[in-house]
Amino acid sequence: MTPGEIRRAVWALVLGLFVTMIAGTVVANALPRIMGDLHGSSTDYTWVVATTLLLMTATVPVWGKLADLLNKKMLLMLGLAIFTVGSALAGLAHSTTWLIAARAVQGVGAGGTSALTQVALAAMVPPRERARYNGYVGSAWAISNVSGPLVGGLIVDTPGLGWRWCFYLCVPLSAVAFVMLGRTLRIPNERRPVRIDYLGATLIPGGVGLLLLWMTLGGDLVGWVSGAGLALLLGGVAALGLAVVVETRVAEPIVPPHLFRERTIVLAVVATVVTGAVSITVPLLFSQYFQLGRGCTPTVSGLLTAPMVCALAVSSNIGGHAISRTGRFKGILVGGAVCLCGGLALFSTIGAHTPLPAVGAYLAVVGVGLGMTAQNLLVVVQNAAARGDLGAASGTVAFFRSLGSTASVAALGAVYGDRAARQLGTGLAAAGLPAGTAADAHSVPRLAELSGPVAAVVRHAYGNALGHTWLLGLPLTLVALAAILAIPGIRLGTTGDHDIAASSDIAASSETSAAGAPVGG
Repeated sequence: MTPGEIRRAVWALVLGLFVTMIAGTVVANALPRIMGDLHGSSTDYTWVVATTLLLMTATVPVWGKLADLLNKKMLLMLGLAIFTVGSALAGLAHSTTWLIAARAVQGVGAGGTSALTQVALAAMVPPRERARYNGYVGSAWAISNVSGPLVGGLIVDTPGLGWRWCFYLCVPLSAVAFVMLGRTLRIPNERRPVRIDYLGATLIPGGVGLLLLWMTLGGDLVGWVSGAGLALLLGGVAALGLAVVVETRVAEPIVPPHLFRERTIVLAVVATVVTGAVSITVPLLFSQYFQLGRGCTPTVSGLLTAPMVCALAVSSNIGGHAISRTGRFKGILVGGAVCLCGGLALFSTIGAHTPLPAVGAYLAVVGVGLGMTAQNLLVVVQNAAARGDLGAASGTVAFFRSLGSTASVAALGAVYGDRAARQLGTGLAAAGLPAGTAADAHSVPRLAELSGPVAAVVRHAYGNALGHTWLLGLPLTLVALAAILAIPGIRLGTTGDHDIAASSDIAASSETSAAGAPVGG
């Protein structure tokens, strides 16, 4: 592919990834309205977000491995088509059960798009150039996570639209990306025997799904150590344990075990879990903080995350171009990890009365950190993996990033909700107000429906609970920094799949010519 063809294909990939990723967070500011219209509970509230993340996480390794065996372009377009169908079904939902099921379909499609976008990019450009193009893809991935709540808020607050357009909007955008990919994307496909690990493809998503269900439902619908809770936990552990045995014995494992014998890949995956956790949890928790802790509208809540969006976009592109120019990535990654640590330390100081400009500055610091690390960690893994494992390696990174996102939404979301509920109970008691005047333990307060004194207590509770939540998340960024510091500072190569494929073709042609056989027609 020529540079111009590559650029057009990359923009098609960016659009497809942006649409599928924004679907995960666009509902953040629309959920209160959605739950009101569909008469949903606080459990439904959680599952509308968690279902998409869960299915995306569980299916990513399968999509990634299939990319090593089947036509990459066909798989990418199939994932986008599945996502589009799920989006249309979600917009038509008339019950929370229907909506959650449609979000599950979206998650399966999003898993394919997120994994295969990285595979397609790696197949088109050499390692050093991947850093530059991954800057664009990284911007799409992270900006979609952060800007989703803003888009959702604008849609909900715009007369004549309503929350259903949070899903309908994805349909035409996905269709445009589908057509663009069909016209621009040309990926070399190696002819390899198709031996699909069906057992691994069942055990890995099944085990991950059971563990994520345990993390999401634990302490709410089921007790952590109740019969149902233990069944989910032990079932997930058993399925993944069996998957490890299976993956070491099959010819084409879904997640090749030898990948984890490469130190660089292991360290990059550890850091990837953290960046995935931060990128999705920040917009979701701050959406609640701005609306419930500061009394902002959904639209204003989304706008207040703009510093993070802008900082992320700028740092992602600057970092990608710097790595592409020099071939060195270690300094960029370390700088980004330091920003993440500093940003979460600043988050831990946020309270109900922290000046909003200061909150914006803190968000910008985290945005810089994510922009410098998230996609560049993928470049490191792709550079360390063998060419035949490119799809599985990219899928593994996407899997662990999604796993970090899903686990953090469940864990930190539960911490934030529990902390706010405790402070709410204490505040109501101190004000001499009945405990049930704001909300029960399983519902989300609606400030507009509360009296002035009660609303003030709610704002104080949700405003002050955020800092405590991020204090618990701070050690994760320190782990990411330690992992990045341990990654060897090697230099990226300049030969990609196209170059290798072309060289192989030339060599084969030369050998055939030397043997006296005709070449070409």
